[in-house]
Amino acid sequence: MRKLAREAAFKIVFANLFHDGNGKNFCSAIYRQEKLEDEDCAFAQRLVDVVTEHKDELLALIGERVERFADYRIYAVDKAIMLVALAEIKYFEDIPPVVSVSEAAALAQKYSTEKSADFVNGVLGGIINE
Repeated sequence: MRKLAREAAFKIVFANLFHDGNGKNFCSAIYRQEKLEDEDCAFAQRLVDVVTEHKDELLALIGERVERFADYRIYAVDKAIMLVALAEIKYFEDIPPVVSVSEAAALAQKYSTEKSADFVNGVLGGIINE
């Protein structure tokens, strides 16, 4: 289920914000914890790889949309969620951008602050509506 795969990818990307290059053992442990099947593991790993490869570009996109926010003021959870969503939006042509935004808002609602879902939705919505 892609929803669980996105959640697993988010957890790995979040951890990578604090410790670059978590190994395959870490990723495998997250995939087992989420009880992902092979196809979903592949999807999650592709998301993580795309975020890792294009992190600077994706962070720049976020930075352009939140001009009045210093980077350090964006919660790490929200940043990780937006990185995963932007990876999908920019590099996964088979996924409609509105699905990526909706899934990101749902993750923010589950893992972040009360206002984070609206923040994430607004930033990502602004990017896809450019």
